[in-house]
Amino acid sequence: MIRFIVRRLLQLVPTMFGLSLLLFIWLHRLPGGPETSILGERATDERRAQIRLSLGLDEPLWVQYGRFMRKLAAFDFGTSIQTGRSVMTEFGQRFPATLELTITALVIAIGIGIPLGYMAARRRGTWLDNSTVMGSLLGVCVPVFFLAYVLKAIFSEYLHIFPSSGRQSDLLEATHVTGMFVLDGLITREWDAAGDALLHLILPGIALASIPFAIIVRMTRASVLEVVGEDYVRTAEAKGLTERTVRGRHILRNALLPVATVIGLAVGGLLSGAVLTETVFAFGGIGSFLRDSIEFRDYPVLMGFIMMIALVYVLVNLAVDVSYGLIDPRVRVR
Repeated sequence: MIRFIVRRLLQLVPTMFGLSLLLFIWLHRLPGGPETSILGERATDERRAQIRLSLGLDEPLWVQYGRFMRKLAAFDFGTSIQTGRSVMTEFGQRFPATLELTITALVIAIGIGIPLGYMAARRRGTWLDNSTVMGSLLGVCVPVFFLAYVLKAIFSEYLHIFPSSGRQSDLLEATHVTGMFVLDGLITREWDAAGDALLHLILPGIALASIPFAIIVRMTRASVLEVVGEDYVRTAEAKGLTERTVRGRHILRNALLPVATVIGLAVGGLLSGAVLTETVFAFGGIGSFLRDSIEFRDYPVLMGFIMMIALVYVLVNLAVDVSYGLIDPRVRVR
């Protein structure tokens, strides 16, 4: 297993290198430039030239890229043009909110999607199966931002069940340790703070989980239907094994490989979908800050945040590869 993990880690190096090169070229091809963000649209050419000289933008691209890679290796992405603070400081302050929202969406999508997909497959052709298929199609088709506005209008503005925005009530004094408010409330045993933060997470978590939930349901259903017809499942049933043993060892374990792949890919969609969800619910994570950075052409923030999100994404996919080896030991030797 250790050699399996090391091989996967070595494969991440060219992936991150290629991504950094594409990101560097893309950002330097965008119209405007950081000098426009700092000085405005009406700045003189002389002032623009001074800013470009101070930022090193007058040097050849390969020199700029080499300097960028050196800073990237040290996790130094410079200073945000908007706030004047370190990019890593801004990321560290906002990423816990996005991580908490992403984990909530994953728990909803996986915790409900896999059992529902399994039950739909085992009851193929029934009302449960048909309803699940129709519901999953609806979940894929409905845009995240539209569902977020609908949930907010119904459950916040009309029924007043859940909060409409933010991460925690303004009047509630809470101790923040990790930046993940629910976890902070549990660590400090401030149960009111943990419960209030959880209430703020439910609506944006449901909105963000809608698409991965639908995909996981459909993939689980299709995978279980394929595995149920295999000879080893019929043999296990013929031997008189209990339903729990057949379901756990022979059906679900073999059906989870494609589902694990979908879950790993869904993390990237959750991180990108968080931009819209956080904007609707004013959640204060990296999504809304990235939106502002694009508007203000804050290149250091764009580079730093996108690279850090990519790093998280590839690490999640590494965890998915490791899960392959745990689910199916044959994968380790391939």
